[in-house]
Amino acid sequence: MQDTSPPIWVLLRGLLRESGHWGGFVQTLHAALPPGSLIITPDLPGNGARWREPSPTRVADMVEAVRSDLRARGLNRPCHVLAMSLGAMVATEWARTHPEELSRCVLINTSLRPHSPFWHRLQPRQYRRIARLILSGTALEWEDGIMRMTTRHPGPRQALLAAWLSLRSSHPVSRLNGLRQLWAAARYRADTAPDVPLLLLNSAGDELVHPSCSARLAAAWGLRLHTHPTAGHDLPVDDGAWVARQVAEWLAHDTACPQPTALTTVAMDAAVSAPF
Repeated sequence: MQDTSPPIWVLLRGLLRESGHWGGFVQTLHAALPPGSLIITPDLPGNGARWREPSPTRVADMVEAVRSDLRARGLNRPCHVLAMSLGAMVATEWARTHPEELSRCVLINTSLRPHSPFWHRLQPRQYRRIARLILSGTALEWEDGIMRMTTRHPGPRQALLAAWLSLRSSHPVSRLNGLRQLWAAARYRADTAPDVPLLLLNSAGDELVHPSCSARLAAAWGLRLHTHPTAGHDLPVDDGAWVARQVAEWLAHDTACPQPTALTTVAMDAAVSAPF
């Protein structure tokens, strides 16, 4: 009997970020998905509602934290995952170790060993800024610095900065947890592709993770890669409508062609909806 339960989409954020940082993207994505789709936005330990917990130093342990979160919610059927940066590493490991639990994954601006060198996985231009923030940054300096590193056209900047400062005030990520997350991301390795349908999205304007990281991964694993021509690292913030459109088109294509040929395609979509 065909399962008619509504699709579950799990959204996973990246380094030092929480579910609140999705902002309006959750509603944008929901409008693009099939009717009845359920979106959940769990926090990784050390971030968001779980800010008091120690962040795992292994991506595999972050996977187990997400799986436990879903079990606690009573969600025990295969789900779709959309994840970015560190969250995309978590999604990759989840798909590699428990492929039966996932229907598909959308990975945004991620980087994986051994496919890219460390100076591409974290661009050298950001080393000094990150070190300064970790050692002595105030809350305002942290959020302003992260915004400058990860966005290119975030809309009304001061309003977004105020929202991020409010999130930080409610759920302050400790410096130790930030370092633990950095360590987990730096040493995670994915030698083989997961046995789960994957879509790669990245940003040509990413100043944190070099865009070539996604291109190398697409070439190594034979995946579709769609590149936003101007956005920064935080692609859902810079142009959430573009991300939602790529997901909807992927779903429609796979529904129409359930067994597509495994070819890598790189698309530059000039029809960007974010305000420049």
